[in-house]
Amino acid sequence: MIATLIILALSAALFVSGRVRSDLVAVCSALALVLCGVLTPEEALSGFSNPVVAMMAGLFIVGGGIFSTGLAKMAGSRILGLAGTSETRLFVLVMAATAAVGAFVSNTGTVALMLPIVVSMARGAGLSPSRFLMPLAFAGSMGGMLTLIGTPPNLIVRDALVDAGYEPLSFFSFTPVGILCIVTGTAALLPLSRWFLRGKSALAAVRGGKSLEQLAEEYRLTESLMRLRVSAGAKVTGRTVKELDVYGRYGVTVIEVRRTTSGNNRLLRRVTQFSVADVKLAEGDVLYLTGPAEGTRLMAAENRLEVLSGKERRKRLSFYDVGMAEVLLLPTSKFTGRTVAETDLRKRLGLNVLGVRRHSTYLLTDIKNIRLHASDVMLVQGPWSNISRLTETDDEWVVLGSPLKEAARVTLDYKAPVAALIMLLMVAAMAFDFIPVAPVTAVMLAAVAMIVSGCLRGVEAAYKTINWESIILFGAMLPMSVALEKTGASTLISGTLVDTFGGGGPYLLLAAVYLTTSVLTFFISNTVTAVLMAPIALSAASESGVNAVPMLMAVTVAASMCFASPFSTPPNALVMSAGSYTPLDYVKVGLPLQLLMAVVMIVALPLIFPF
Repeated sequence: MIATLIILALSAALFVSGRVRSDLVAVCSALALVLCGVLTPEEALSGFSNPVVAMMAGLFIVGGGIFSTGLAKMAGSRILGLAGTSETRLFVLVMAATAAVGAFVSNTGTVALMLPIVVSMARGAGLSPSRFLMPLAFAGSMGGMLTLIGTPPNLIVRDALVDAGYEPLSFFSFTPVGILCIVTGTAALLPLSRWFLRGKSALAAVRGGKSLEQLAEEYRLTESLMRLRVSAGAKVTGRTVKELDVYGRYGVTVIEVRRTTSGNNRLLRRVTQFSVADVKLAEGDVLYLTGPAEGTRLMAAENRLEVLSGKERRKRLSFYDVGMAEVLLLPTSKFTGRTVAETDLRKRLGLNVLGVRRHSTYLLTDIKNIRLHASDVMLVQGPWSNISRLTETDDEWVVLGSPLKEAARVTLDYKAPVAALIMLLMVAAMAFDFIPVAPVTAVMLAAVAMIVSGCLRGVEAAYKTINWESIILFGAMLPMSVALEKTGASTLISGTLVDTFGGGGPYLLLAAVYLTTSVLTFFISNTVTAVLMAPIALSAASESGVNAVPMLMAVTVAASMCFASPFSTPPNALVMSAGSYTPLDYVKVGLPLQLLMAVVMIVALPLIFPF
């Protein structure tokens, strides 16, 4: 027991210091328990075979699919669009929309998604964004209490209760608690943010560089944009755009070729974009062109191509596989003095030049014959992989903005309905007992469906959505709870709690568990706090002869509702610079909220889950 408590204390100290990665601390603590003979190697590795670990990894992938299809952004934008210019209405909708999204995806991802939307909405209404950003971060944590999958502590306490022989908590068992958190938080933050955050001035910009849509508008790409479909019997089938000499014969430029596979099947339909260099045209391909309308019509007539309707023609450009970037030509570049055609960027890098900006003048016609000057800015377009190669030649040009960051923000919006269907089916399988699918199975099926249906760009993209630090941290820290139980340390700690506070009744014991968890969350992550406190709360409930459910719910709520520090949760830290907040601002706004939440939960939890 002494060795276990020493390892626990050292691990907590390292977690608090922040000098060593938390996942490394967790792995080292598991190894230390093995070397001290507290755990066997099998017991030390048992955390990684826990179904909750697989669920967490699967939920990261499902959340990644929701983000990559733009589903979450679409939902958040539409809800916030109801606010108009009313400050109170916008505030309430920010809280509600963020909590709703946070119920199904990680709070960090939710806040990162909603932050630019909220800043834009606030500025459009003539309001200070800083009034909304801290409440936005808090709402992300509150929303995690709405469902079983909203935050890792919920999964941890459910697993602890099942292991102790209790009935498993259902998908919506947490919903009454989550609603109470959101209502309490919104009611408290309305005056608190008005008193302490109104004078703050948020940073002017949330992200740097121009967006892809701004570039398309700036270079007027959509003004003359037309689309031709390769119909059955078209003369261009099997030939490349280069072989057709489209620009030389018709004076038009093909921006991209878009190909849709799997017909009208919404689940398996995929849209692929090609740069026009060497792709052979096939029936059903859609060519995006700019240039004179008469040239486009002549090309369509001579090659039996279908001109899409005016409504379709005005459709915005999309950037799934093909993107754009601005490139500033350096005075020392060998391309200075050459024409665009002579640079032959299409052959060198697989990129097209769609326009040239010279000072404040945009050169958008007869692009091939434009002679380049030093400091000209070229708008280039092509596959994202080719655009990434631009940074390898920094003696010729400078890439403006952050095109690769823009690429990461591109959403497969045509897959949003598919992502919504997958998420709804997952929720239904987890929520309804008559569906004979275990929660971990439902999550893993949803994760695989996100990949197979194309909501994520392949398995590699799915792996990138997983926060491996969290997975390793959780899997390596679970054996600590085994060690606490095996050595009797959790019984000792819980016995101390019961002896100290148990005489005052279950409410006082619940308050002690809640406040202990809340204090720990100031210093270590909510996941680790829940792992450590779950067995202690279970033992305390067992020794007192009361229902363990309210005790465990106190653990998960207290672990998640930590607002008084900018570093207690990632969402709190995420909005700090954007809102120009100081640590004292979190104390002024977050500490009263955290204390109020504690009082409300200590009173309400036994009413929702009786002792």
